[in-house]
Amino acid sequence: MKAIRKLTVRTTLPERLASLETLATNLRWSWHQPTRELFRDLSVEGWRETGHDPVQLLGWIGTERLEELADDPEFVARVDALSRDLDDYLAQARWYQSLDRPPTGIGYFSPEFGITSALPQYSGGLGILAGDHLKTASDMGIPVVGVGLFYQNGYFQQRISRDGWQNEQYPVHDPDALPLTILREHDGRMAQIVLAMPDGRSLRARIWQATVGRVPLLLLDSNIRENDADLRHVTDRLYGGAGEHRLRQELLLGIGGVRALQKHADITGSTMPEVFHSNEGHAGFLGVERVSRLIAQGMTFDEAVTLVRAGTVFTVHTPVPAGIDRFAVDMVREHFSADLTPGVSADQVLTLGAESDESMFNMAHLGFSLAQRANGVSKLHGSVARGMFADLWSGFDADEVPIASVTNGVHAPTWTAVPMKQLAAEVLGAEDASQADWASESLSDDTLWAVRGTMRRHLVEEARMRTVRRHERNDGVAPAWAGSVLDPDALTIGFARRGATYKRLTLMLHDPERLKRLLTDPERPMQIVIAGKSHPADDEGKALIQRVVQFADDPEVRGRIVFLENYDIAMAKTLYPGCDVWLNNPLRPMEACGTSGMKAALNGVLNLSILDGWWDEYFDGQNGWAIPSASAHLNPQERDDLEAAALYELLEHEVAPLFYERDGAGIPRAWLDRVRHTLSSMSGELSAERMLAEYVEQLYVPAAKAVRAASADSAKLARQLTDWRQRVMRDWSSLSIGRIEAGGVDRVPAVGDAIGVRVRVQLGSLRSSDLRLELIAGPVSEEGDISVARVVELRPDADDAGGETVFSASVDLREAGTYGYTVRAVPSHEGLASAAELGLVAYAEA
Repeated sequence: MKAIRKLTVRTTLPERLASLETLATNLRWSWHQPTRELFRDLSVEGWRETGHDPVQLLGWIGTERLEELADDPEFVARVDALSRDLDDYLAQARWYQSLDRPPTGIGYFSPEFGITSALPQYSGGLGILAGDHLKTASDMGIPVVGVGLFYQNGYFQQRISRDGWQNEQYPVHDPDALPLTILREHDGRMAQIVLAMPDGRSLRARIWQATVGRVPLLLLDSNIRENDADLRHVTDRLYGGAGEHRLRQELLLGIGGVRALQKHADITGSTMPEVFHSNEGHAGFLGVERVSRLIAQGMTFDEAVTLVRAGTVFTVHTPVPAGIDRFAVDMVREHFSADLTPGVSADQVLTLGAESDESMFNMAHLGFSLAQRANGVSKLHGSVARGMFADLWSGFDADEVPIASVTNGVHAPTWTAVPMKQLAAEVLGAEDASQADWASESLSDDTLWAVRGTMRRHLVEEARMRTVRRHERNDGVAPAWAGSVLDPDALTIGFARRGATYKRLTLMLHDPERLKRLLTDPERPMQIVIAGKSHPADDEGKALIQRVVQFADDPEVRGRIVFLENYDIAMAKTLYPGCDVWLNNPLRPMEACGTSGMKAALNGVLNLSILDGWWDEYFDGQNGWAIPSASAHLNPQERDDLEAAALYELLEHEVAPLFYERDGAGIPRAWLDRVRHTLSSMSGELSAERMLAEYVEQLYVPAAKAVRAASADSAKLARQLTDWRQRVMRDWSSLSIGRIEAGGVDRVPAVGDAIGVRVRVQLGSLRSSDLRLELIAGPVSEEGDISVARVVELRPDADDAGGETVFSASVDLREAGTYGYTVRAVPSHEGLASAAELGLVAYAEA
């Protein structure tokens, strides 16, 4: 067979339509409806056939159509108006520009970015969140630069076989055919970054740029001729390898990503970011590269770590230890024994990612070691993360572990369906649907119900088309029933998740006969639309998908339940708004956030979910239903038994009756009350604008202030903090706190009384200014532990001749009850972000 090479040739646009190139390559079109409508009007058929991809569309329609449009004054004027609108969008001051000295730039690192299906560089929730982060940063004027990898094969395209088994296809993505440009040096040469490999070779990567509104996204690509064959494949597939392959990807993302940022800054004349944000541990090596650069400027390793930590934010997503990337220590040592990060030894790197298993290197631990600020992605997940990683801060209660929470949000302009946007604009006068007054009497129930029906019909049409196509591919011809699956008027439940076992795709099948009765109820029928991919190496997850597909093929329920293959952004934008109920039933608390339910809620969909992730904090009794969680102490089978039964009960006795309770006009008034409540109370809260504002105010601004202070005067504070830290870590064991002395009341104390507390402290080699003495009080558990409820600082009185320092405080008693209390010492320094940061604590004698 002859070797065939492909070459992508882009369309030459008529001069009067030259602005279409900019409109097509700036990914703002993916959420800006007027621009999307412009490209759709170039050719409705082409828009559909190219998967709503403007770059592909311009080649699809051909020069004759373009010349025809160039001679249409109205169309040219429309192009020019949208071009001016984009220029205004890029130039105007926005929310961020109103802040007082915020970070001048934020480098946002993620292994995947889900921005549009036209740029298939994502697998699931982590990537979609990253894409929404960039889009929202653009809308709010936040100076973010995204950094990731360009995967030639992306993740994979899912194909379901006749027997329901998932097969994977890996199309080759030509970056020249995507909305990307190559970063070039001033002399026109392709810009590259280089990493030293342990065998003396070099891993090189070019840098593709995507433009996400006002945010640049840099994607590193190792598939270049300068690399040997194995190194060219480093960026072949997203999550497609393990061991050394994955390690090399993460070295390229972290270390190469920082170098790409520097290259981009040098070429464009921009500055390097003040704050660096690692979205999960995959990019953790970015901190090692920054340490290496500071060492080259004359700092010690410890001083460089102090300065890097000050300006770094780490977001942890996984709620389970199995989700953390870990590498063999010997493999990591081998890669850092080369000249990969000059000035940083392999042993120093290994210390940053050490864990209890001395043979493994932990990327989450690396993330915490090199970031002074960390967060989980919902309130519940933050609590779970604090418990997961509590051993890194032993001696502190899990609630005191320095991992904050910023609950995810979703980019409303992307995920709000067009009919909802039109409803908000035309009836409620709101340009932004997430800010519309959905409780307004100007919006009638009839109108709202009609729009909900329109979106349900769109989903049914999509499901029918996809079902027919799957059968035609597998069998050559689709059965007659495939084109009539689902009922556009029936209660429609959506479920779309990765095929991970903890997400329990098949919980709904726990009692197949009962589910069949619910689906085929003659008066109150239900239907379920399901989608999701399983990791290529996860046969257990694939088996769950197969069970669902085979159940859906049962003639008794065929047409009432469908599995849609190849879940992606394009499908999701029809699936979420087209459902009436969004189902989520993970094993609590293993869902970090679960943003698909948020996207559904933005369109008036009611959630039916285990109280996990975001739903745990936002469920209020009127915006959906909470599936009761069984005790975590039960075995998995018992939990499934109880929670599946609870799910069926809710569907049969609450959800379906409410949906089908109609008035004389056929309108479900009570159901729509919940829809309005969901839209009114949650649209703003679930928006990524709320999320980004919290990141800026709670994490980015404090990180910028910390790194500015630490780096001022030739990094004077960073050096002082490093010396102080080393001294305190060395001398902490010399600290001794005596017994607690309490007095001031000669009877049983009552609310309103005050008691005095004193302790004698042997500081050893420490100074009183090195620490903070705290009285902590709270309820006592059965195990005798105190849950910290109140903290009162004790102040030093004076040193006595015995070398002791007396610390004391007066404590007012605010409420009745039985409490435990003790005194502890924690390190104190202006450069610390948390008292628990060093993991040091000492308690008074019993």
